[in-house]
Amino acid sequence: MAGHGLMWSNIYQPEKPHMKRRVDWKRMGALFAPYWRQQTTVLACIVVVSGLGLVPGFVTANIIDSAIPRRDVAALGVDVGIILVSALFAAGVGVLQGYLNSVVGEGIMRDLRTSLVGHLHRMPLQFFTGTKTGEIMNRVSNDVDNVDNVVTGTLTTIVTNIVLIVTTLIAMFVWNWRLALLSVVIVPLMIFPLGPVGRRMYSIRRQTREKRDEVESITQETLSISGITLIKSFAREAFERARFYKVGTGLMQLEIDLAMVGRWFLASVTAMVVVGPALIWFGGGWLAISASLKVGVIVAFVSFVQGRLYGSAATLAGIQVQIVSALAVFERIFEYLDMKTEEYDPPGAIVLPNVSGDIAFENVVFSYDGVRDVLNGVSFHVRPGEVAAFVGPSGAGKTTITQLVPRFYDPQSGRVMIDGHDVRTVTLTSLRDNIGIVTQETYLFHDTIANNLRYGKPDATDAQLRAVTRSANIADFIAALPDGFETVVGERGHKLSGGERQRLAIARVLLKDPRILILDEATSSLDYENEAAIQDALEVVMQGRTSLVIAHRLSTVLRADVIFVVEDGRIVESGRHATLLARGGLYSRLYRTQFRDLSA
Repeated sequence: MAGHGLMWSNIYQPEKPHMKRRVDWKRMGALFAPYWRQQTTVLACIVVVSGLGLVPGFVTANIIDSAIPRRDVAALGVDVGIILVSALFAAGVGVLQGYLNSVVGEGIMRDLRTSLVGHLHRMPLQFFTGTKTGEIMNRVSNDVDNVDNVVTGTLTTIVTNIVLIVTTLIAMFVWNWRLALLSVVIVPLMIFPLGPVGRRMYSIRRQTREKRDEVESITQETLSISGITLIKSFAREAFERARFYKVGTGLMQLEIDLAMVGRWFLASVTAMVVVGPALIWFGGGWLAISASLKVGVIVAFVSFVQGRLYGSAATLAGIQVQIVSALAVFERIFEYLDMKTEEYDPPGAIVLPNVSGDIAFENVVFSYDGVRDVLNGVSFHVRPGEVAAFVGPSGAGKTTITQLVPRFYDPQSGRVMIDGHDVRTVTLTSLRDNIGIVTQETYLFHDTIANNLRYGKPDATDAQLRAVTRSANIADFIAALPDGFETVVGERGHKLSGGERQRLAIARVLLKDPRILILDEATSSLDYENEAAIQDALEVVMQGRTSLVIAHRLSTVLRADVIFVVEDGRIVESGRHATLLARGGLYSRLYRTQFRDLSA
């Protein structure tokens, strides 16, 4: 079974910026697939609006060359009316198009955010312990926001301008092929710089996103409650300001470089937009003088090239640069989406049935980094309903042992068994549904007490909430609050004391009613009076459940059915309290140094 072991440190590493990746256009295009009906309607709107856009040019030529010379007021009124009606109809169609664009664009952004967040929720703990929170938040929030402008309406804009160019060229060549040829001469000059400019913008944008990760990480670290408390306690405000300023300066320079690359390109395109009409005026004027070309045709051509041909070409050029620049952001998002999740349910994985709580480790070897073994040949057996305590020096591997049971990590070799099933052969959902965990670092959501308790059992009744809070010795505290169970606990529960948070966490797990309990220093934040009350409650709750307890408190260790003494990643002793104490080994030494004062 050793083949199931995964070297997390070798898997969850994003591709480095300098590594060349092929742009997955098919994958990007798939984002639009669920919205094909809206897109089809949008394309129809584009064709209609583009066709109506030709009307003013043709009518203007007729006004200049026919209605005005003949002094035909009626014809002039009809021509102007045609222009107004076509404009109003085009505006109405444009509103519909804009609405559908928003539906498609915002829907894609929602889908992309949901996919990214959902994927991250399935990542293993190793990913989160090795990645800064700020970087994760930057990819979920800022990176997705930065592709918003590309996704929202970009495809529509591209198609719109292509249709405008095609219909304009057809009309121009049918009308006067000489002026049409003159009009398209400078179009290649507008497109030529796209390659080098796009590559330069891609490189800068990639560096900019990485620098934003640093900014976001510093912000997350220093503005959290824990971070700001640390800064103030060490009076490091000036240092943190200087550190943030340095990173911010690097970001500022990259943003300036990005802006200037785009500015020079847009300046050249703008120049071409001015040069083109000048050529039309010169060529058209020469044809009017030498070949009797009508002035209205020249005016119409100028309006076409300015408003439709060159404008559309310039827009397409700008969009192309924008897309190339945004590819760096898309790739960063895809890097996260391509990371393997922890949901390693092999073919034939079974749903863990009717768990009794029999737990066994068979010669388990585990390493976080693939270099140093944290656990080395760990074997033990805990029978259903037993309370097993793990004691030992800090860093001995106690917490790591308990994290292998719910498969937060997988061992490199050996097996972790529940009821005779290797945990790697059962589905993760069925495994974790039967395990309840309370750790030393309690986490509560910025929500009500009731919603925090119901997190593991959304359908829990008020009576069940009252029952578990009584078991966790916090019912009286909640009843005394003005809003009772509807009290909002604040960010990470900081409106409550450490002991109150811990008791709520214990109540939350009890509400889940798991067959296996893992308590990692679960009572460490409580005073001795509260701890004694909770231990009495837990003793009743643990009956019929298998409990793995990591604790330095004497009361927990004394009540354990079996104690495993962990040192340097090995089980060096096991037995009950009296047996281990009489043996005179490591447990006895720990008892004398850590528990003597508590037992006095």
